[in-house]
Amino acid sequence: MTTQTMPAIRPEVGERVGWRGWAALIVLMLPVLLVSVDNTVLSFALPSIALDLAPTSAQQLWIVDAYPLVLASLLVTMGVLGDRFGRRRMLLIGATGFGIVSALAAFAPTAALLIVARAGMGVFGAMLMPSTLSLLRSVFRNRDQRRLAIAIWAAGFSAGAALGPIVGGVLLEHFAWGSVFLLAVPVLLPLLVLVPLLVPESRDPHPGRIDPVSIGLSLAALVPIVYAVKELAVHGLSSLAAPLFAVGLVFAVLFVRRQLRLETPMLDMALFRRGSFSGAILVNLLSVVALVGFLYFVAQHLQLVVGLSPLQAGLALVPGLLAMIVAGLLVVPLAKRFSPRVIVPSGLAMSVLAYVMIALTAGNGQVWLLAVAFSALGIGIGIAETVSNELILSSAPPAKAGAASAVSETAYELGAVLGTAVLGGLLTALYRASLVLPAGIPADAADAARETLAGAVAASDALDPALAEQLRDAAAHAFDSGVGVTALIGAGLIVIAAVIAAMTLGRSAPQGPR
Repeated sequence: MTTQTMPAIRPEVGERVGWRGWAALIVLMLPVLLVSVDNTVLSFALPSIALDLAPTSAQQLWIVDAYPLVLASLLVTMGVLGDRFGRRRMLLIGATGFGIVSALAAFAPTAALLIVARAGMGVFGAMLMPSTLSLLRSVFRNRDQRRLAIAIWAAGFSAGAALGPIVGGVLLEHFAWGSVFLLAVPVLLPLLVLVPLLVPESRDPHPGRIDPVSIGLSLAALVPIVYAVKELAVHGLSSLAAPLFAVGLVFAVLFVRRQLRLETPMLDMALFRRGSFSGAILVNLLSVVALVGFLYFVAQHLQLVVGLSPLQAGLALVPGLLAMIVAGLLVVPLAKRFSPRVIVPSGLAMSVLAYVMIALTAGNGQVWLLAVAFSALGIGIGIAETVSNELILSSAPPAKAGAASAVSETAYELGAVLGTAVLGGLLTALYRASLVLPAGIPADAADAARETLAGAVAASDALDPALAEQLRDAAAHAFDSGVGVTALIGAGLIVIAAVIAAMTLGRSAPQGPR
């Protein structure tokens, strides 16, 4: 067995970029805006999709999760291929494919076909995300500039999330839900034109040979593990989750063993021995679980319980998304003076407060309380994501930026799966357990109401007004009681993230200008 040691990362004294570098940053933010808009729009479009396509509870979760599941399984492979064949090339291929498949998703006639289209978006999305972050690493060689660039990059993600509900709300009020997927086209067309003009190609100068066995082992590990999470959330412990997870774990061990033996591994395992790298990855994962889980239930509460339109629901969350942007930018000067072990847990404390507020006020129904809670959550996530992403890139050699970015994005997308599958699945289970149907509900309406909150609202439309109101009230009460328990679990996950940050990021002391 070959023993590998990650070389020390030398202080970066790279030259500072001019206007062309910042213009390249703007172009690289376009796919980030696209992905963030897509995720937020989908959360708010889900009630409309549920009413139109009538998916089961499992299909409803798959509509959200098919994309991040496929993407998470392919990110490491695509990041490594980008290092070898060119990160800009992978970005352009991914943008073209993503736009085409998004257009197909817009006209999906059934829930099953929409899930297939979302999976196809995941294939090409896996080419997009590692490329954008790793290209930032090659464009911004000065660490101070790169820290600011990553903060702006992360702010772009939050800006897209803020823009998504507003644009999506307008579209959903005037057009069918499929229009939200067509947003990819006007975003990606400028990217395809400007990237070749402004963004230089970059790749690993000594990539080594492609190892098909490593690629196969990575897929054989990630696909069962991510799918096991889905099965556990939807079907519980009696499902195939345990054997799937066991199979994925076996292949993960085989993957790691092969990487340790190869002279030029697909993914250098020495990266994970750096506390700043592995700790930041875990913080990313748990933070995204909390964020996506919050959006999953708050979007349904605002539209199906409170009765807001998609646009009104989106506007209610804009203050929180703006807070996320501002927090990500303001943390940049603080990151040069204070250690991440102080900054990240301090920020995450605000996110814990947000979930506690939701747990204590579940069923209150006041929109302003949700807006305040989401603002607190946004502050914590904005701080944690900016600092952790910068640490991930700085901990890896420039030649391996694609692989490091892919690991970061894998954690992000796995967190998105966990946010909707675990917290969303738990909320669905609690909803079903708490639902007490009023007497006189027809059998078909009762079955629909037991599936999802959207099913209950849709079923109430066919009932007489008095019975319909009783059904909606019962469904809203069951949903909000589940939200209270789920929020406490979300708070616990953020506490775990804060503890991990305090314990693992301590060696990443603040560094002077470079």
